[in-house]
Amino acid sequence: MRDQPPRSAGARVFVQIPCLNEEETIAAVIRGIPTSIPGVASVEILVIDDGSSDRTGEVARAAGATHVLRHAGTMGLARSFRDGADYALAHGADILVNTDGDNQYPQDRIPDLLRPILESRADIVIGDRQTDLILHFSPWKRFLQRFGSRVVNVASGTAVPDAASGFRAYSRRSLLRLNLVTGFSYSMETIVQAGHKRLPIVSVPIQVNPKTRESRLFRHMGQHVFESGKAIVRSYLMFRPLAFFLPISAVLLLLAIIPYVRFLILLDSRNPGGHVQSLILGTAFLVGSLMAGALGIMAELMRINRVLIEDVLERVKAESYRSSGWDSSRQNSD
Repeated sequence: MRDQPPRSAGARVFVQIPCLNEEETIAAVIRGIPTSIPGVASVEILVIDDGSSDRTGEVARAAGATHVLRHAGTMGLARSFRDGADYALAHGADILVNTDGDNQYPQDRIPDLLRPILESRADIVIGDRQTDLILHFSPWKRFLQRFGSRVVNVASGTAVPDAASGFRAYSRRSLLRLNLVTGFSYSMETIVQAGHKRLPIVSVPIQVNPKTRESRLFRHMGQHVFESGKAIVRSYLMFRPLAFFLPISAVLLLLAIIPYVRFLILLDSRNPGGHVQSLILGTAFLVGSLMAGALGIMAELMRINRVLIEDVLERVKAESYRSSGWDSSRQNSD
C-alpha cells in the first residue's frame, strides 16, 4: 500500500537541508534549488538549523526557505534528518529530498533524483558522487568510501555505489517504513533497512561542487569508520540475527569437537585421568556454542516481534500524519 496521492495530481516535494553554522553557503544552496519541476505540484524548502551559533536561520529565511526548524542545541545529523522527515510528512510531503548546507551537491540535479520516484521505479534515490573522480579526496579516503559501500551492500543485499552520499530522495512510503535508531548518521542505516524491507533503491551519477569546508560530522576518519561500522552491524543484527549468531555457534561447536576427539584418541585405560584438559577446553567451546545458538534464537524472536510492531507503527504514523493536517500559511517554525 502506497500512502501517496496519484502522480497525475503532482507530488508535493520538500527539500530538506540540515545545517550547522552554514551562513556562508546556505543562501547559494537555497537559490540553486529548482522550484519548477515536471510532475511536481510544489517545492518547499525546509532548513533544519541544528543549534547554529551564526546567522544560518536568518540567512536561510532571507534566501527563500519556506520552513526553518531550529534545535536549541546541536543534536547531530541523524536527529536533524528524523526531525525534518517528521515535519515534512506532517505537512503533506509526498517526496523528501535531502541535501547538505555546505553546497557540496549540485542542486540542479534534484529533478533527476525525483524522476525514478515519480515514475514509481524507486522509493529511494541516491546521488552517486563517483568518489574515484573527486580530486580533493585522498587515495585513502577513496578506498574507505569504496570499501564502506561494499560492506553496506553485503549487509543489505543492495548495489549502491556510494552509500555515504547525503544527496537523496525518499518517497513518503519509504519514510513511513524506515525507523532510525542511530545517533550518528542516517545514511548507512537507511540503506540497510531499505534493503531488508525490499524498498527499491536507484542511484543517479552526479558530480559534486568544489569543496567549501571540512566535514563537521566527524573529527577524523577513524571516528567516521568506527561510528559507521557500529551503525551497519546494529542494523544487520536487527534484520538477520540468525545469520550472525548461527555461524558463530557452528564454529564453536566444531572447536568443541576437536578436543573431544583428541581425548578419545589419546584415552589410556591405564591413565584414565590424563588429557582432562581436552575435556575442559571442549566443554568451554560447547557452552559457548550453546550460548551463541540461544542468543540467535532469542534475537530472531525479537526480530519477529519488532516486524509486527513496525507494521503497526507504520499504520499509526500514516494515520497520524493524515489526520494532523497542515497550514500552508505557516511559513516558519522555531
